[in-house]
Amino acid sequence: MAEKENNKEKSVRKKKKVPQKVNRWKVAFLIMIGILIGTCAFIGLRVTQVREPNYRPAPIADRQGKPVLTMQSNKQQVNDLIDFFLSDFQEGSDIKYKFYLENEALLNGTFNVLGHPIQFYLYFDPYVMNDGNVQLKAKSLSIGTLGLPIKEILKFVQRDYKLPNWVEVDPSESLILLRLDQFRMQNGLFVRAEKINLVDDDIRMNIYLPKENNETSSKEND
Repeated sequence: MAEKENNKEKSVRKKKKVPQKVNRWKVAFLIMIGILIGTCAFIGLRVTQVREPNYRPAPIADRQGKPVLTMQSNKQQVNDLIDFFLSDFQEGSDIKYKFYLENEALLNGTFNVLGHPIQFYLYFDPYVMNDGNVQLKAKSLSIGTLGLPIKEILKFVQRDYKLPNWVEVDPSESLILLRLDQFRMQNGLFVRAEKINLVDDDIRMNIYLPKENNETSSKEND
């Protein structure tokens, strides 16, 4: 009887798996490899990360005129000019809006919700592009207690606001593009943005003569 019990205990011991000893050096090596790979991936991401918005390439305008004047302005002067332009442009329009410069560019307007006008403030960071146009990147929105996304407000602006034909709204990218290469004054002069620094209140633009006037002036000088 005792012999049977001993044989039974031996068979049970054989069935039990002996736990393997953990190789601590191997685990430490794998952890170190994981940290190294993660660090390399993080550095690569930061190096390749674009800090400015991805600009949509604008068609190159036929600007063969000659820059005749560099205009340096401040925010108050530009705001007065914008206010004068929009007052004339929006005459007779049922929907009014304002655009002016503070430490950011600011679009102020209203839209209707269930028949009630709701006021909003949309803030932008302005960027001067290589072609002299200005891109406005929407950064924040103030609209009371409503939680509407910026893209929906820009869709409303694109659909319902009367905008100059040289202003392009891209809700999908939260952008507004001021196509100065398509803006012309009545006398044919056009402008090109050179610098916009709202914090230091430094705004610079070049004034260009149209190509035909430039050629005429050159012939008269000859």
